[in-house]
Amino acid sequence: MPKNSTLRFLVRASLGLVATAAIAAPFATQAQSAERKRVIVVFEQAANANDRAMLAGLDGRVKLEIAELNAFAVDLPVKAVAKLQANKRVKYVEDDTLQYALGAKSGDRLAGPAGITAQETPYGITMVQADQLPGTHAQNRRVCIIDSGYELAHEDLTGNNATGENLTRSGDWDTDELHHGTHVGGTVSAINNNLGVVGVLPNGDVSLYIVKVFDESGSAPSSLIAEAMVHCGQHHSNVISMSLGGSAPSQLQQTAARLLDQKGVLMIAAAGNGGNSAISYPAGYAEVVSVGALDSNMNWATFSQFNDDVELSAPGVTVLSTVPMGTGTDSSVVAGGQSFEVIGMEDSPFASATAPLADFGLGDTIDPAMNGNICLIQRGDITFAEKVQNCEASGGLGAVIYNNVPGPLLGTLAGAVTHIPSVGADGNDGPALLAKVGQTTTVTVEVSNYALFDGTSMATPHVSAVAALVWSYYPDCTATQIRKSLARSSMDLGDPGRDTKFGFGLVQAKDAFVRINALGCGN
Repeated sequence: MPKNSTLRFLVRASLGLVATAAIAAPFATQAQSAERKRVIVVFEQAANANDRAMLAGLDGRVKLEIAELNAFAVDLPVKAVAKLQANKRVKYVEDDTLQYALGAKSGDRLAGPAGITAQETPYGITMVQADQLPGTHAQNRRVCIIDSGYELAHEDLTGNNATGENLTRSGDWDTDELHHGTHVGGTVSAINNNLGVVGVLPNGDVSLYIVKVFDESGSAPSSLIAEAMVHCGQHHSNVISMSLGGSAPSQLQQTAARLLDQKGVLMIAAAGNGGNSAISYPAGYAEVVSVGALDSNMNWATFSQFNDDVELSAPGVTVLSTVPMGTGTDSSVVAGGQSFEVIGMEDSPFASATAPLADFGLGDTIDPAMNGNICLIQRGDITFAEKVQNCEASGGLGAVIYNNVPGPLLGTLAGAVTHIPSVGADGNDGPALLAKVGQTTTVTVEVSNYALFDGTSMATPHVSAVAALVWSYYPDCTATQIRKSLARSSMDLGDPGRDTKFGFGLVQAKDAFVRINALGCGN
């Protein structure tokens, strides 16, 4: 597949284990207070009219019911929990804790310009050997993606064999207000169509079932995730991909995972982005494959959680994939004919400017000498917004702020209104940019349909799609056997054998195929 040299990788979203402070939980308005709480209630047998009357009598407000698991999510007074637990028909009561998309909506997104006419193969596709194993039989596998939706109208996703359901109050399954699910979905199934990127399964044949559980807040109760897991099984999914997690285990989710495992479903989830040894769930359940993240050099990503549950690793740093049309940002700087990798300032307007590059120092005062120039500014002393505003007030046409330490600069204007394009540059490029002062420079911030994200969220769909790809060649293998074959054919990284950071190693599509062909399922 052709490589588009104009597809510039200039912005990435740094994705945390939980939603950022600026993002509110979608269920925060659902009567959560010191007097009330949301719990999961599981009955010993199927609930009857008396059980429902009992919940109502305790002033319980049923938020959802999972009949297959004899379970309800109920908002009720705290003082009623003890009465509920004492009921002989109740098997257990547990808190309905929040779980998160392991990445949050961000204004810092990257990819090539909207309407690109060539195609990029993300490094992760080749790293997991997906480019070496055609999806000839992909139509006999179904991948269920539990996430924030999947923008089916995207230029690189439309035409895929996808259907789904929406368990939120936002949009529909084929819209994505968080942008996270569409990015995950692109890694699985972006089409080989001379546009944008390709996924692990790029021929449009794999069957996709999308269960939308996140709105733009990026969080949802564990009961809703359990319901989504059950629905994936009901729609005959072979693989369930979950780029999500939370710190608290759930008996309800554990039960759902156990039942799905017994039915031959392979479940795969993100290990978490806390950079510590904590266990994230559902990845922490024995029935679920926990996935850690690597960078493009096969190094362990420092944000990736490490523990004995990590089973496989996959690309999860600066992963290029689809986002809803027009929601990505492509930023670039060309100074004196040399291109520099930069990151668009959050809240920068979409614009382009060409002018001589001028040294604006720290940009801490208005300087008429900047009139008609591109301002080159060092980070420090005042805010990014003040630097850009001073540049604009001085007559500057664009702003390039370089870091005062080695490394990329992910900056924000924090809502400040400016009218010139502004970007952040790597501190390592500061001297080279200063050497370009006086030379013609172009700064561009423009709309895109693609983005670079970091996170175990991004590693997870690589493994899920590889599992489906390999399994499609050997549909008579069981989920357990495919799981074993993926582990035994992985590229060992880190300490010899399984370790807490890499698990068994980097998942390998072609090697798994060859191993099963030579040794049989699971060997």
